[in-house]
Amino acid sequence: MKELVGTCKCCKKNIYCMAGFLNGVILKQGELLCFPCHNKKEFVSSVDPEHK
Repeated sequence: MKELVGTCKCCKKNIYCMAGFLNGVILKQGELLCFPCHNKKEFVSSVDPEHK
């Protein structure tokens, strides 16, 4: 099953929950990032300063 959860804060791609697993990351502010954008540390550190 594939269910739309929201869009990535960075690239605006749709993020889905597939078979009970989120295809992305939820930041502390409640915003979503897709995995490729989450792996871009320079972007993530600007939106989530506690990310290491």
